[in-house]
Parts: sequence; structure tokens; C-alpha cells
Amino acid sequence: MRQDQITVIYGDQPRRMIPELLDAIDLTGELKREYTIGIKPNLVLARESSSGATTDPELVEAIIVYLKERGYNNLVIMESSWIGDRTTRAYKVCGYEDISRKYNVPLIDLKRDGYREVKVEDLTLKVCNKPLEVDYLINIPVLKAHCQTRLTCALKNLKGCIPDSEKRRFHTLGLHKPIAYLNAAIKTHLIIVDGIIGDLTFEEGGTPVQMNRIIAGKDPVLVDAYAARLIGYDKDDIHYISIAEQIGVGSADLSAASIKELNTDAYKPALIKAPRHVVAGLAAYVEEHDACSACYGSLIHALERLRERGMLSRLKNKVFIGQGYKGKTGKGIGIGSCARGFDNCLTGCPPKARDIVEFLENFLV
Repeated sequence: MRQDQITVIYGDQPRRMIPELLDAIDLTGELKREYTIGIKPNLVLARESSSGATTDPELVEAIIVYLKERGYNNLVIMESSWIGDRTTRAYKVCGYEDISRKYNVPLIDLKRDGYREVKVEDLTLKVCNKPLEVDYLINIPVLKAHCQTRLTCALKNLKGCIPDSEKRRFHTLGLHKPIAYLNAAIKTHLIIVDGIIGDLTFEEGGTPVQMNRIIAGKDPVLVDAYAARLIGYDKDDIHYISIAEQIGVGSADLSAASIKELNTDAYKPALIKAPRHVVAGLAAYVEEHDACSACYGSLIHALERLRERGMLSRLKNKVFIGQGYKGKTGKGIGIGSCARGFDNCLTGCPPKARDIVEFLENFLV
């Protein structure tokens, strides 16, 4: 897989999706049998993945099965939950203890790991030993919003690879610079983003939105630039993306990237999981008819970004979305290729939330 490539597969069945995705990027072409392969999910706290907070265990299990079937047996799962929660509890609640027993894959609690100091330019970071010792690191973040940095995805997920004392210090340093510099200290070889269910507003979960996709890439800066647009932000809105690019971690230039979609979101419509009042309030602006989750999820993220900016109340007309509008015409605003018959429509299958934000701004008078 090239450094400037992003590969996307749509759906909500990771056991079926992961083999197709990993075949497409030729993962085994860059692995040796003797490699120790580290798997770093996002288990920020002990909450199931349906909440939008943590990495889907089915996705991780599918990666492990794929690797073991091809003779790669030196696998470890590593994580450190946020301050105030126990990693061991997160492993149990999130389903990773079962995976560990079933496939004989060790669970490493990085809170109990030693650390070493790594200097990156003018900043010295404390980094846990194990992520630095594996031969190949697979970073498996969740695509979700964050209350302080707006986005948490590939770059920020490595914050689980530092001691708790260093996590506290990162906040005193303003988060963005140390997050960017940490990605220069730790080499990520592959990112597989769990974009099946993420959170609309908060890294702890609670307002889950189904996005129905898994994303693969090698450049964490490029992946995060792409992820930012998926939830309604520009890369420049996420300061650590720009900083990481400036210090040479990767490139945020999506215009020069190769973005390959293996399929379309051609699955039966699925509901937003356990919506709270925030999601319900946003849905009040939508006329949905058999919308696929990837498309509908992008629209919900876009509406939330407009709400954050105090602009959503200016949207006087409802937005139409879904397969039920195929071949139909109408006055109003359509989102997605299925609603192309409306007077004003942003096509895409699915469109990105950032593109929806920019499109809807034209109607906010």
C-alpha cells in the first residue's frame, strides 16, 4: 500500500469487510512471519463499541483471524485507557478478554508498561516501551468527534501509548503539539479506522452515529485530514494535523492522494444506534426515506457542525435524503445521489460531511 493512498470499504459487517480490505491493500506483502505485530485499538474507557466510544471488537477479531490464517502468530493487543478508568476493565467490558482467550493473543496494559524518553525537536516525550518494540504497529482508532480537539482518530489514538503522568502533561501543553510530536516518536505502519459507529460530539460516547465504513491508510496525517472532512471539519480546524504535517509526520494534501472506494454503501438502511436528544434534534431538520447509514451519518455530522457554529437555526427548509427519492423530483434541498432530482442537490454516495456543511451554508440566510 502506498503512503499517499486511502482505501475505503462500506458496510456494517467487519468480519466480511476486513478480508476484502486487507487483500486490497496487500497487507501480507509487507509483513514477515517473525514480526511481532502490535494492535492498538481505542478503548478509552470501559464502554461497548455501540456507544460510539470504542473500537468494535469484531473488527479487531477479523484482523486477528486474517493474520493467523496466513501464518502471522506473534500478535499483541496494547492499550491504556484514559485517566480514571482501568484498562483491564475496558478489555473485559469491550469484549477483548474473549478475543484474547479464543486466539491466544496477549492483552498488554500499557499503564503497567515501562517507558522511555524520546526527544522530538524541542519536546521530550515519555513513551511506553511496547509500542516502540513491536516490528509492525496497526493503529485502529474510532472515527469520532472530541470535545477539546474536535476530532479523535489516527493521530490522537497514540495518546494511549504514554503513561498517565504524560497524559496529564499533554493537557498542560495544549494537546495539539504533543499529539503531533508523539506521532513522530512512534512509527505507525498501518491505520485501520473503525468508522462503523462513532460519536457525534464526545470521545466518551453517548451520541453514537452509524457511518458504515472502514478506512485504511499508512499516513496518519492524511487519514486524519480525510477523517476530519467525514465528520464536517476542515483539516485546518484540527491544529494537530497541521503541526504533524509541518514536522514531517505525513501529508495532509488530499488533492494529491489516491482515494479508492472498494464498494458503495449498497446495504440495507440501518438506524442511528440509540440516538439521544441531540441526534433527535438534528433529525428534525431531515426528511429521510430509506437512507443508507453512511449517507445519513454524514448529514447528521454536518448538521451538528452547523449547530456548533450557531447557524443551524437559519435552515428554514427540511433536507431530503435517502434511496426512496431515487427518480423523484421536488422543490427543496437534496443530499446524496439518490436525491439528485431535487431543485438543489449535493450528490455523492455518500457525500462527506464537510462538503454538506459548505453546501448548506448557501441556504442559511
